[in-house]
Amino acid sequence: MNNVHGIVLVVVAMAAFALEDMFIKHLSVSVSTGQIMVVLGVVCGLVFVLMSLATRKRIFDPVAWKPLPLARAGTEAVGALTFVTALSLVDLSTVAAVFQALPLAVTMGAALFLGEKVGWRRWSAIGFGFMGVLMIIRPGFAGFQPESLFVVATVIAIAARDLITRQLDVRVASSVVAMQAYVAVALSGMALMVFFAQPVVPLEAAQIGPYLGAVGFGVIGYYGIVTAMRIGEASALTPFRYTRLIFSIAAGMLMFGERPDAITLVGATLIMGSGMYTFIRERRLARQMAVAA
Repeated sequence: MNNVHGIVLVVVAMAAFALEDMFIKHLSVSVSTGQIMVVLGVVCGLVFVLMSLATRKRIFDPVAWKPLPLARAGTEAVGALTFVTALSLVDLSTVAAVFQALPLAVTMGAALFLGEKVGWRRWSAIGFGFMGVLMIIRPGFAGFQPESLFVVATVIAIAARDLITRQLDVRVASSVVAMQAYVAVALSGMALMVFFAQPVVPLEAAQIGPYLGAVGFGVIGYYGIVTAMRIGEASALTPFRYTRLIFSIAAGMLMFGERPDAITLVGATLIMGSGMYTFIRERRLARQMAVAA
């Protein structure tokens, strides 16, 4: 039953993230990316501060402020910066499709930097997955958008974040980790505004709804995915992360009139198929090791 609840939470979280992306993209038409990051970072950070206080977690626990948690927050900031920039410049469906390569990047990073064993089958799946990424961004072809490389940078940064998360001390509360991430996002947004002289746009009535939507759905998504991973088995929940692409494509079509072409859809399918194969292979190997033990 816990897995069923976890699956529901994952699907809700993926829908929430897709809606958050939609509102951020809508805001980016009239508000600078730096300002969007500052607002989201400050407001969401305060939400997780209150959550930490309500659950009596130690915000200033020395364990939570060691180099590794801070490095994680730094990768979160880089990922947010490149992701918000991509949303402001590239179709939502394209951003979501390339972002699905994240599990493949995490598997590759775990093999290269954490010493995890990855056989030729999973390496082949990773290769096919990144072929799907190339089909979507199409470097060297007429349809190539250099801005889409921001999404690739996001995948690298968030993969680094997830790999660092595996190494965090279990005593560090999830709400504190989330708070650190959003503080880093706010600081990087401020730096972006200063170094690139991005103007401060006064709040307009038409922006209140999108701001509330981005903040609200962002918190729902983050809290939902953390809760899901704590009550359910990762092996049962991971495949449902790909529902984010479905929600993002629907949001892009309904709100921005996007129409992903056939090559983009084939590339997205290749990425998702490779990710699913990698996941199934990892699960099978884990079972074999458990039986052998």
